[in-house]
Amino acid sequence: MGVPIPTTPRLRSGPMRVLVLGYGNPGRRDDGLGPRLAEELSRMGLPGVDVDAAYQLQAEDAAAVADHDVVVFVDADVSCPDPFEMRPVLPAGEPRFSTHSLAPETVLSMAWKYLEAKPEAYVLAIRGEDFDGFGEGLSDRARRNLSAALGFIEKFLEERASSCEKAST
Repeated sequence: MGVPIPTTPRLRSGPMRVLVLGYGNPGRRDDGLGPRLAEELSRMGLPGVDVDAAYQLQAEDAAAVADHDVVVFVDADVSCPDPFEMRPVLPAGEPRFSTHSLAPETVLSMAWKYLEAKPEAYVLAIRGEDFDGFGEGLSDRARRNLSAALGFIEKFLEERASSCEKAST
């Protein structure tokens, strides 16, 4: 599964810094796919990769986004292809007064506009099926899709690190 890489010039020197931000509500079954991937990825301890999890994206996340060269927003999805879909994100939207939840495009827009940072950004949408109930735990389908997405993101991050090392030599 090839993912196009935006050609935004990297402004920082030194090692590539990557942020993987999983978000969703683990108390709503498959809506917890984003935080669950973040938890699993964090255990891997990949060098140069910062991992965070949240219930929802907020304005404060723009500062973390601005501090990285590559950002991957991870969330559950009801309509993406099985088992997951990864797509580039471009900045769009403006935060509104008393907004409690933002889209990845809006967080990225804030990083570009207010913090003058232009990281590469992607959304990794993982297909889930059980969003109606309350309770922790993933459906069988969501667990399979999580496993596939985790294998993909690990390889993607390794390829990004490798391509950056080659570009800097």
